[in-house]
Amino acid sequence: MPKKILLINGDQDLTAALKLYIERQQYDVTCVTTFEAVLQKLAKDIWDILLVDPFFNDEMVSCLEVIKKNCPHVQIIVLAQRDKLDTAMDIFESNVIHYLEIPINSKALDLALIAASKNILRNRKFDRYSERLSALHGTQDLLNQLFEEVPCYISVQDRNFRITAANRKFRQHFGNQVGGQCFEIYKYRTSQCHDCPVAETFQDGESHSTEEIVTSKFGKQYNVLTRTAPIRNEKGEITQVMEMSTNITQIRQLQDHLVSLGLMLGSMSHGVKGMLTALDGGVYQLETGLEKKDNNRVLKASEQIKTMANKIKNMVLEILYYAKSRELQYEEMRVDTLAENVVSSVKSMAEKYDINLDISIPKNLGKIDIDPKWMEASLINFLENAVDACVSDRDKKDHHITFQVSKNSKNQICFAITDNGIGMDTETKNKMFTLFFTSKGSQGTGLGLFIAYRVIEYHGGTVEVESEPGKGSQFYISLPLHKPDNIKNVEFPMANS
Repeated sequence: MPKKILLINGDQDLTAALKLYIERQQYDVTCVTTFEAVLQKLAKDIWDILLVDPFFNDEMVSCLEVIKKNCPHVQIIVLAQRDKLDTAMDIFESNVIHYLEIPINSKALDLALIAASKNILRNRKFDRYSERLSALHGTQDLLNQLFEEVPCYISVQDRNFRITAANRKFRQHFGNQVGGQCFEIYKYRTSQCHDCPVAETFQDGESHSTEEIVTSKFGKQYNVLTRTAPIRNEKGEITQVMEMSTNITQIRQLQDHLVSLGLMLGSMSHGVKGMLTALDGGVYQLETGLEKKDNNRVLKASEQIKTMANKIKNMVLEILYYAKSRELQYEEMRVDTLAENVVSSVKSMAEKYDINLDISIPKNLGKIDIDPKWMEASLINFLENAVDACVSDRDKKDHHITFQVSKNSKNQICFAITDNGIGMDTETKNKMFTLFFTSKGSQGTGLGLFIAYRVIEYHGGTVEVESEPGKGSQFYISLPLHKPDNIKNVEFPMANS
C-alpha cells in the first residue's frame, strides 16, 4: 500500500512539479496550497508524511506543533527557503525528520523520503509488537489471576526447596515467606521430608503425588493431597517445581470416623464372642445343675450368666453411645481420689520397667465436676504415654516420671506429667493428637492420645505440650472445677494407644 503524503506549500507550480516527481516513486501525493485546505485534509484523513513549508502561512508553525503532539508517528519533512531554514531548525529541532532547502535537491528529497518510509515501517512494526505485547500482558494477567484464585495451596520451589512464589490461599494459611523452605513452613522440620515429591520431580521430571499432614501459621492442621509439576526453561531444563496441595481434611475426618467405628466394632465383636462363649458355658452349667439338682452348681451358673449378660449389655451400650454420640455423665469427685485412681492404674507398669514415679497429690484441692470414666481413662493414657516414652529411650540408664496435681491462678486443676524419655520433634508434636497417628509403629493404634485430648477438650480443658528429642516431654493439662455451660457430646470410643 503506497504511503500517503500531504504536500503543503503556497507555490502551486512547485507543488505540482514535486507531486509528479514523488508519484513516480510510488507514493500517494495530495497537494494543498491554502491553510483552510490543510485543516480540512488533516481533519478528514490520516497521513504518513507531511512535506510542508511551515512559513507559507502564519499559523502553520503552531499547527505543525499540534500535529506532532497528537500524531507522534507522522513523519514531517520541512521545505524552506535558505534564509528561513535555520529558523525552522530552531523551532522544530529533532521533531522533524529532515530539512530541505528550496529549490529542492532531488537526491536530498529521495533520501528524506526513504528515511521517512523506514521510520513508518519501524513504527508499524512497533505498533504490532505493542498489540501483541498488550495481548500477552492480558494473558499474563489472566494466568496470574488464576494462580492467585485457585482454591488450593500452590507454591513454586527451587532445587533447595525454597519458595519463590505462592498463591493467595497459601499465603493466608502459611504466611508470605518468600525464600523460606517448604519443610519449615509446612511442617516445622529442620530437614527435607522423606519421599519428597518435589525432589522426585526434580530428579525424573515426572509429576508425583503424596498425602501429608501440614500445620498452618495458626497451628491448625490440615490433611492435604499434594501433586507436583516441573517448570522448565527455554532449554528444557527443570529450574523449579510447582507444588499444588488440596485440603482434604473433611474427607479424611469422615473416613477416620468410619474407620474408627469399624475398628471399634471389630474389637468389640471379639469381646462379645468371648462373652457369648462364657454365657454358653453358664447355660450348660445351669442345665446340668438343674438335672442333677445341684443347687451350688445352679447358683454358680446363675452368677456367671448374670455377669456375662451385664458385660454384653454394657458393651452394646458403648456401641450405641458411639454411634449416636454420648453426653458426658458429670459427677462431683474429689481431685485427690481421681489422681490416685490414675496413678494406681499405671504404677505397676512403671515398676515393671524400673521407672521412678514421683507423685505429688495434695489433699486440699477439693472436688471437681467430671465424667469419671472418661477422665480417668484420658489421664491414664497420658501417663502411660510417658511410661512408653521412657521404655523406648535406650540412651539413658535411669528414667523417671513426675505426676503433680495443683490449682492454678485461674482456679483450675492442673495435672503436670513430665518424663525424661525419648522426647518428640516438632512434626511429631504437631501430629500427636491426630486420629490414627502413632510413633509406636505396630505397637500403637493412634487412638489413645487422640481420644484423651478430645476428652480434655470436651470437659472445657486444655493440653499444652513441651518436648525436645532426647530430653523428654512435659504435658500440662488444665481442667475447670465446674462443668461448662455447653456440654459437648463424645463421639468416639475409648481406647488405649
